[in-house]
Amino acid sequence: MFGLGTTELIIIGVIIIFLFGAKRIPEIGRGLGQSLKEFNKVKKDLEQTSDANNTDGENSNDSNLGQTITDKVIDQVPVVKKAVDINKKVNIVKKIIS
Repeated sequence: MFGLGTTELIIIGVIIIFLFGAKRIPEIGRGLGQSLKEFNKVKKDLEQTSDANNTDGENSNDSNLGQTITDKVIDQVPVVKKAVDINKKVNIVKKIIS
């Protein structure tokens, strides 16, 4: 597994427990699992949409696909939506300051 032995994996695990605490590790794992689940859901939905567009004779546009992925991720993952909102507010403050 990436050239890591048992000792190295144990040391990494102990460091992670010290950094995050034993109570936070299940929460982090749950969050990562939900993120992967949402990503796969969006990916599957986009593949179905892309297949439907290709059967209709339309050429799929890469920029439209990228924008669609971005929109779906922003809508379905709350943390990303909050980050985008904060980024918009920061840009507004930057414009006001300068």
